Amino acid sequence: MAHEDDAQQAVPDMPGTRTDGDRVTRRRPLRERHVEETVEVAVPVRTAYNQWTQFKTFPRFSTVVRGVEQIRPAVTAWTIGYGLLRRRFAVEIVEQDPDAYLAWRGLEQNPSHQGEVEFRPTESGGTAITVRMLLEPRGAARILNRSSWAARLTARLVQGELVNFKQFIEGVGQEGGAWRGTIRNGRVQHDHPEPPRSRVAQWPVG
Repeated sequence: MAHEDDAQQAVPDMPGTRTDGDRVTRRRPLRERHVEETVEVAVPVRTAYNQWTQFKTFPRFSTVVRGVEQIRPAVTAWTIGYGLLRRRFAVEIVEQDPDAYLAWRGLEQNPSHQGEVEFRPTESGGTAITVRMLLEPRGAARILNRSSWAARLTARLVQGELVNFKQFIEGVGQEGGAWRGTIRNGRVQHDHPEPPRSRVAQWPVG
């Protein structure tokens, strides 16, 4: 579970920024990473991106994600595991650009991690989805993480989840929802002044 002061911690060595031809500032890919996997899906970028933002649907196709809860606008709590084994941790979305990019960091201390996912159109009209992750273990776990065995295991898991997502979105053919907002440094960007706050929580992601 994330605490209110978690979001105030300094963001780790996240990617820098770049300005594309459309003058939209986006994050750079992770300078250091342990995992980079890509899959092509036969749906347009908008459809793939929209479905990806519906985090609560991940258990429908994932082999490891058991549940996702919204904690705050840019913070979710993920429960993962096999069989009876479970682990719960909080994740903050630090950057999000519709139809292009999403970057996150884990709020847990040991181990921590950060990652990003990019969406790019293919010549066939589909989408290339690339996930990059950097694991940041502490203590003795750091030695294990440096081994090629650990990197291969993590890469295999990420690739498997991407294939599961591909089969899911191609099977349904359209997104089950979407959140089209932008996030900068963990804060949701509003195009218009925020209306008076309601007592009913409104979350930006599915």
